[in-house]
Amino acid sequence: MSTFEGSERGKRADGSAGRLAAAAKAIMAAFVVLAIGLSVIGVADGGSQAWAQTEGRDVAPPEPKQGHVPGDSLGNTSDAQFWREIRRGMQGSVSLPNKQAGVLIQSEGDNWRAVRNGPLSLYGSWALLGIVILLALFFAIRGRVRIEAGPSGRTIERFNGLERFTHWLTASCFVVLALTGLNLLYGRYVLLPVIGPEAFAGLTTAGKYAHNFLAFPFMLGLVLMFVLWVRHNIPNKYDLIWISKAGGLFTTGSHPPSKKFNAGQKIIFWLVILTGITLSSSGIQLLFPFELALWGKTFEALNALGAGLPTNVTPMMEQQLSQVWHAAIGLFAIVVIVAHIYIGSIGMEGAFAAMGSGEVDLNWAREHHNIWVAEKLGEKVDDQHHQPAE
Repeated sequence: MSTFEGSERGKRADGSAGRLAAAAKAIMAAFVVLAIGLSVIGVADGGSQAWAQTEGRDVAPPEPKQGHVPGDSLGNTSDAQFWREIRRGMQGSVSLPNKQAGVLIQSEGDNWRAVRNGPLSLYGSWALLGIVILLALFFAIRGRVRIEAGPSGRTIERFNGLERFTHWLTASCFVVLALTGLNLLYGRYVLLPVIGPEAFAGLTTAGKYAHNFLAFPFMLGLVLMFVLWVRHNIPNKYDLIWISKAGGLFTTGSHPPSKKFNAGQKIIFWLVILTGITLSSSGIQLLFPFELALWGKTFEALNALGAGLPTNVTPMMEQQLSQVWHAAIGLFAIVVIVAHIYIGSIGMEGAFAAMGSGEVDLNWAREHHNIWVAEKLGEKVDDQHHQPAE
């Protein structure tokens, strides 16, 4: 066979193979088209039957059977219980360091906000306005309590330097704490419309730092006050006389006996100490959140006396209770100190000198603290008339 003939046969074999491959591809394509056509016809037929059954009406989704929905998803079998547990503060698991993020809804937050922005703010504003009105009426009716014998020109030391330092340290810190605390509670209603958002934001931020840092010298002042004056503030027999005569504040010529501190001053002292302690403890809990559990322990102690208070106090509830308590006691303390400031300044002649220079007029001292004067000057006291013996 020649080379030409072998070449011709190879070409014919290659052509036959190509035609067979093309035929196979055509058959496969035909099968695919046929399958697609059958599918379309089936869908169309099903759609026609569905249309015939519903006659063009909206078709409702299939009803879940016994609370289950298609795909085995949660239906209405556990929705109520599921959301009920979430509303109760169910703790979930999170990978964050702050495990508080596992609580999706903390329902007590609604109660905290309602109390803070409702009765706490409302009654607090009434108390502040009420004490100002009451003192203004007292001043209008009674006037300034004068030294009835007139100034003698002689003075006696009432408080030494350490005592005055302690007083002014505690007092100045308290004033700043009170103003910055009131700003947090009422500032957005009173200051914000007047000075604008930028000035209000700067003032509030500065106030927050002042409030946080001045809390510590305030607590130091409380400790010093207690150490210096607790022995002078123990109740004695003269206090009942002073209370029965209202300290002579409403009448002239009435000077009930008193030692270094009268009954009214003793009440102020113990109110300052007790409110200062509870303000300090709740303030520390707010400064260091989620570190203390004061309310749970307090409720447990009170339950030992039959109080029946809840003891399952969560860390978030601890913070909310401390915030409300801190604000409420702070408002009460402000009302008390406003009355104290009034009587120690414009309300009574000669009173400011006690904490100003430390020296008070001798006649003032005899009218308001006659037993103390007698003891200081070495005079004998007439127990029947509670006056220095002649």
